[in-house]
Amino acid sequence: MPDLLLEILSEEIPARMQPAAAGELERLVVGGLSDRGLLFGSARAFAGPRRLALAIAGLPAAQPDVSEERKGPRVDAAEKAVQGFLRSAGVALDACVKRGDAKGEFYVAVIKRAGRAIEEVLSELLPGCLAKLVWPKSMRWNAGTVRWVRPLHGIVCTCDGEVVPFEFAGVRSGNATRGHRFLADGIIEVRRFEDYEKKLADAFVVLDAAQRKEIVLHEATQKAFALGLKPIEDKALLDEIAGLVEWPVVLMGTIEETFMQLPAEVLRASMRLHQKFLALGQAGTGSLSNKFLVVANIEADDGGRDIVAGNERVLRARLSDARFFWDLDRSRTLSSRLPALKDIVFHARAGSMGDRARRMEAVAMVLAAVLGFDAAKCGRAARLAKADLTTGMVGEFPELQGTMGYHYARHDNEDETVALAIRDHYKPQGPADGVPEQPVSIAVALADKLDSLVMLWRAGEKPTGSKDPFALRRAALGIIRIVLENRLRLPLAEAMFAVIAAARDEGSGPRRGEQAIGNPLEPGSRADREVAAELLRFFGERLKFALRDRGVRHDLIDAVLSLGAEDDLVRLVARVDALDEFLRSSDGANLLAAYRRAVNILKIEEKRDGRSYDGEPASDLVQVAEEDRMLSALAAAEEPISVYLKEERFAQAMTVMAGLRAPVDAFFEHVTVNVADAALRHNRLLLLSRLRRVLLGVADFSRLEG
Repeated sequence: MPDLLLEILSEEIPARMQPAAAGELERLVVGGLSDRGLLFGSARAFAGPRRLALAIAGLPAAQPDVSEERKGPRVDAAEKAVQGFLRSAGVALDACVKRGDAKGEFYVAVIKRAGRAIEEVLSELLPGCLAKLVWPKSMRWNAGTVRWVRPLHGIVCTCDGEVVPFEFAGVRSGNATRGHRFLADGIIEVRRFEDYEKKLADAFVVLDAAQRKEIVLHEATQKAFALGLKPIEDKALLDEIAGLVEWPVVLMGTIEETFMQLPAEVLRASMRLHQKFLALGQAGTGSLSNKFLVVANIEADDGGRDIVAGNERVLRARLSDARFFWDLDRSRTLSSRLPALKDIVFHARAGSMGDRARRMEAVAMVLAAVLGFDAAKCGRAARLAKADLTTGMVGEFPELQGTMGYHYARHDNEDETVALAIRDHYKPQGPADGVPEQPVSIAVALADKLDSLVMLWRAGEKPTGSKDPFALRRAALGIIRIVLENRLRLPLAEAMFAVIAAARDEGSGPRRGEQAIGNPLEPGSRADREVAAELLRFFGERLKFALRDRGVRHDLIDAVLSLGAEDDLVRLVARVDALDEFLRSSDGANLLAAYRRAVNILKIEEKRDGRSYDGEPASDLVQVAEEDRMLSALAAAEEPISVYLKEERFAQAMTVMAGLRAPVDAFFEHVTVNVADAALRHNRLLLLSRLRRVLLGVADFSRLEG
């Protein structure tokens, strides 16, 4: 069966764009083949600095023949209508058959199309696929109209070893490509993927990015091991390096000893951000070594000595700048930098970073009071948390904000817990990042994220669809993780109103040693109450996402949240877990079915009667034993369930609720609700209403699916 080989050769493609482009190319071509009824065995996409490639194996030689039927006018229709139908279908009258139905006899055109050869289909399909491939940034060249990430040099396209002819961006397809830009000369002619991959390897090009990463990691590990070192894990950097080189050659360089007094994070940032160097750590301690690895794209005649020397010179200049900022920044304390925060805008409608620091201080102290932490330390850490934004080092390396605050706080002899909180208050920054665990760090991290959520939500910066420019979804998930993983009993509404109260009292928040702001539950304006309500719903949606990996059903969270006034995440999750376990039992499943039956009866009868059945059933109208047992069971269960829920003994509440199964099942089996006696019918509907009310005390069972 024919195989397809497609390669697009161009100027250097940015490393960050390569994986997505390869995946999109595969998706477009595979989708186009499938739309045309062409099945195949396998597809593999490849990306590198200068080329995208796609190999598809097991294609059919041609499209399958297709037969299509199209219904036409009745046989006794006007001649003009019949001829118009034949022209639109592209057939003659003798290619039609007559069929009949209840309305009479009509023509049916039978249209048969022979499948086209695979080469013909590919010639038509591939230019469109390349045109549809979208890049984050693209360009035009040679006064052309086609946009591509970089100017194209060539296109290889063969099927079963023969060239598939087409043109894209002024470049015609063929079977000729090139190897490494510097290490290989001349044209390489290829026919199939196997010889294409081998000939590229002979021309110093490793086609597969995964193989390039494996080569880098293997050589890096071997060179480091020889010196008792090991590469410091950095998957993102390794991915980027694999997108920068076609023929990876790992070389080792040295950091001058004079720069080793800089914080390790500064050294790593300088090497990683500007030079794409791999850092090495001591095999035993993991502490940063004065050795680094550079991955070159060529095999040099001198073994790479000049390459290493050149990279060491560049790194020396970078680190000299870093040392200058390090010494200059330490000449002032963090606290002396606080006035400069007023010159940094947080958001046009949420004030400056100075305003944000004051709000965070106030909120952190409220959180400390609620959670039993040291309020003075929490307030101090929150006040200083953003001060390093005014330093030269963070200006040079923005990714070190927080980290440099930690080092400068230690230099200023701030309390160690305060310094750690400054470092950790941005955590977690992603699913793989850990959450703060120290009390002061927890308070400041929560204050930071709560301030972002509340103030930016008030400013109208709500996430919409896939757009979330201020990462509010990540902030909410961070709060959820911090609360749940540290099992914090934190009412979210109180925390949000603390931010609102701090914003109302802008500029007069508490200072170190002062008492926290007044009643954080003061509702404020109607708009603020709406913000809090919207954010609680937002937290509910984010909680579903956060618990998805645990297999927690989203409808269980809805069923508990819909009762309202539940903003304690630890309690909410415990309640959801207990409800989940209950519903997995036969008692829970049957009681849920009975609840739905009761609610459906009530819904129908309340609509028909134009009234709601919310009162208490009268015991003197109870006539059937099963009716009496259900009434007694509900009366006996209602108060214990309420007490257990208040005491957060959710498993016991579910056990009491499970005891309702037998009397409720017996009621529906032996009692008729809609009887002729109006008083008796009314009383039985009230009994169903009481069942609904008792269960609604636990969760809104109408929200449950399945």
